[in-house]
Amino acid sequence: MHYLGHLWEVFIESKGIFLDATVLTLRLTVLSIFIAIFIGLFFALLKTTGVKVLVWIANTYIFLVRGTPLIVQIFIFYYGLSYGPLQISGFWSAALGLAFHNGAYIAEIFRGAIQSIGKGQTEAGRSIGMTSWKTMKRIILPQALRRALPPLGNQFIIGLKDSSLAAFVGLAEIFNVSTTMGSADFDFMTYLLISAVYYLILVFLLTLLVSFTEKKLAVSD
Repeated sequence: MHYLGHLWEVFIESKGIFLDATVLTLRLTVLSIFIAIFIGLFFALLKTTGVKVLVWIANTYIFLVRGTPLIVQIFIFYYGLSYGPLQISGFWSAALGLAFHNGAYIAEIFRGAIQSIGKGQTEAGRSIGMTSWKTMKRIILPQALRRALPPLGNQFIIGLKDSSLAAFVGLAEIFNVSTTMGSADFDFMTYLLISAVYYLILVFLLTLLVSFTEKKLAVSD
């Protein structure tokens, strides 16, 4: 009971710095996922073209992402962009690293959703004079995006938790703040537990948002 009282006291005292870290975590997550959606959709479309060169490019990208650790990818982007000729900020290099990583998994989600749509719908679109691109844009993609929403929601949650790795390139997100404050007074466990609470709250809210969106789309169907 004494420790719970201490935990609550530290939680209240540190809420200001943790709220700032939470805002940074959300900014990093939203930006990286937003970019990753476009990356994923692009490579998913490449995989569904049936053109061998384009399929090979998409498969190579997905293989590289799946075959290397996320932390390595973040460091490559960080040292390649922050200290390279572009001089991109640490925040942007971390966001792009996370987007590059999540994009591969989102590509497979989109690819599966697109291929789950019956070929008859593509043929129907072509039969009324639509081009392949118009058929994809107006008939296939809207249905595929709805089918992809549940696994996309899961990937968004993974992306949120993966953002903690940005701590290793100096960003003051939730995990970084917890370890920094823990090292200041040698109370690591307390601050790590507090960071876990913030992550749980964010995951809970994101889960509610995805569930609400799914229900709205189901009603519109």
